[in-house]
Amino acid sequence: MRPILLQGHERSLTQIKFNAEGDLLFSCSKDHVINVWYTHNGERLGTYDGNNGTVWTVDVDSESRFLVSGAADNTLRLWSVATGKCLYMWEFPTAVKRVAFNEDDTKVVCITEQRMGHQCAIRVFNINREGDGTDQSEEPLYFFNPIGSKATVCAFTLTPNVVITGHESGKVALFNVKTGEEIENNERAHSDVVTDLQLSKDRTYCVTSSKDKIARIHDTKNLMIIKTYTTETPLNSAALTPTKPYVLLGGGQDAMKVTTTSLRQGKFETRFWHKVYEEEVGRVKGHFGPINTIAVHPAGTCYASGGEDGFIRVHHFDDSYFKAQPYGAVDIED
Repeated sequence: MRPILLQGHERSLTQIKFNAEGDLLFSCSKDHVINVWYTHNGERLGTYDGNNGTVWTVDVDSESRFLVSGAADNTLRLWSVATGKCLYMWEFPTAVKRVAFNEDDTKVVCITEQRMGHQCAIRVFNINREGDGTDQSEEPLYFFNPIGSKATVCAFTLTPNVVITGHESGKVALFNVKTGEEIENNERAHSDVVTDLQLSKDRTYCVTSSKDKIARIHDTKNLMIIKTYTTETPLNSAALTPTKPYVLLGGGQDAMKVTTTSLRQGKFETRFWHKVYEEEVGRVKGHFGPINTIAVHPAGTCYASGGEDGFIRVHHFDDSYFKAQPYGAVDIED
């Protein structure tokens, strides 16, 4: 499984995202640039330029027509995937930390940072898909301030107008975006900040990672904890493989806390855990700094990881991965 090394960022990666077909990989970083790459060979297709601060988050719609990004210059931007043009820009009092499309690409949810007297806010915008995409409404469709600890990650669930959020305190919650009320919460989902939240293909469950060194799978309807994966390093990202029963976890101690740097070179690993048996099954080395973000190809044929070292590594799985029998010699009926 030889990795393809994507070198297009000068600073650490913040989020990477495959499109629905999996032929494109979008990446954003602290160097203010969003890149798009061909998945199969790692060639850079282009950039989305215009942000004046760290780009914290990106998401792409299911048609690979629109891209949304959130950045530290307090903007949410809508881009044309094909041309790289910025179609629309929303401005806020504080930085945008997370963005996500809903299932039918008609809405975008975004979280803005709690800073300078402004509370953490969750806004939902309608995305007008008519015409060239430049005719968007400036005002949010819904806006509310989540109570308690600030939200760090979010995504739309299967239920209309319900988002699932992860918080700084480790709480995971469900909010009705129309009313802003908290429908359900699990205060003890994690004991430290929730760093990532990724949904399963059918949006019925999600995986969260946290600085408390634990990743968990939750039911998105009632927040029941289904599985728990306990590691020995702070986690920054967790992803699900669609065709095999694995969870991919990435993290690592911050550079400031690593004293034996020389020994750790290239030792920051992506950990593969068995989704069902809750056991670690393997590790892939390679990054020279903590892994900040992991994404799996929607067809499960490869995965990518983005690190504090500014590199993205794309691993196309070998035959042995597809031939492996994660449940032993039994046939699983789909």
